[in-house]
Amino acid sequence: MHDRSTCPASPMRELVLTALFAAIILLMAFTPLGLIDLPLIKATILHVPVIIGCIALGPKRGAGLGALFGLVSLWKNTMAPSLLSFAFSPFVPLPGEGHGSPWALLICLVPRILTGVVPWYVFRWAAGLTRGRAWGRPLGFVLAGVSGAVVNTALVMGFMGLVLDGAFAAAQGISRDMVNGAILGIVLANGVPEAIAAAVLCGAVCMGLDRAGILDKKEGEA
Repeated sequence: MHDRSTCPASPMRELVLTALFAAIILLMAFTPLGLIDLPLIKATILHVPVIIGCIALGPKRGAGLGALFGLVSLWKNTMAPSLLSFAFSPFVPLPGEGHGSPWALLICLVPRILTGVVPWYVFRWAAGLTRGRAWGRPLGFVLAGVSGAVVNTALVMGFMGLVLDGAFAAAQGISRDMVNGAILGIVLANGVPEAIAAAVLCGAVCMGLDRAGILDKKEGEA
């Protein structure tokens, strides 16, 4: 038998897993599970399959899954807009304007792509740092889940406050001086529960996949 730690991943295996994670993202996106409509913004757990796919397949395919997440968000915010959907779709007019903003593409896509990249490096770092310890890889899975959720929320809300602060203030009916506080409130209200959910779900699912031999062990990991 070949050692999983030295065998390269099968291209067919990677293709099948990529298709599986993409299907899960699409299934979740078009059911109430993936994007939860709230009065202000759409809460999500779509980052979870992106993070798990990133750990299983690496940052390149993870970036592709993240891009799919972003495109789904673009579609949903265009077809069923909420108060802040102008920040996720250039086809949704800015408050008081007759047009959208191209910055919406940056906000919608870049954080989601990085959500499929950063967790892989966090997992590799944590697993390598704790190699030889039974809890090393499980800790890496949990930290990867948290990092993906933080990257998604922090970059989305950070970009929104940086490039669309005026539109955000108009949508909220507040002054620009209050934008940072309002964004922090959204991060705490949505981002913290999303990070906790990602830690629990990514940790549990990845440990199951690891025991089933689906996740390859890389050199330097436990």
